[in-house]
Amino acid sequence: MLKDLCEKYYFEGNYNCAETIIRAGNDYYGLGLHDRDMIAFGGFGAGIQTGNTCGAVLAGVSVLSMRYIEAKAHESADIKPVTRMLIQRFNQKYGSVLCKDIKAQSFKPEIRCKNTIDVACDILEEVIAEYDKTASN
Repeated sequence: MLKDLCEKYYFEGNYNCAETIIRAGNDYYGLGLHDRDMIAFGGFGAGIQTGNTCGAVLAGVSVLSMRYIEAKAHESADIKPVTRMLIQRFNQKYGSVLCKDIKAQSFKPEIRCKNTIDVACDILEEVIAEYDKTASN
């Protein structure tokens, strides 16, 4: 499960939420990103360092982009609907995709944003499985 990989990166690697999701997603889905590539996601953590859009959400969208975009987003029939599914699920769960709103509901000092990362993993896996199932029909 994606969550198992996140546990390793979040606690053992001490990565932030976005770094954790992209690194685990890279391993789990075989995205082909290198360590240097994943540094680009560091600034997404803590809601782009400002409490804005949650880094786990942004990294989730990045995983979707790597899976469903061949070269350019506007040439992909998949990225818009699958991204909408992801955002809709976060809004259903938290009523927001903003870090400041999500953090208020799930942050615990002793585990930091682990609960949010677990939810992000569940949502990402569900969305990909559901989308792939409907896309193949």
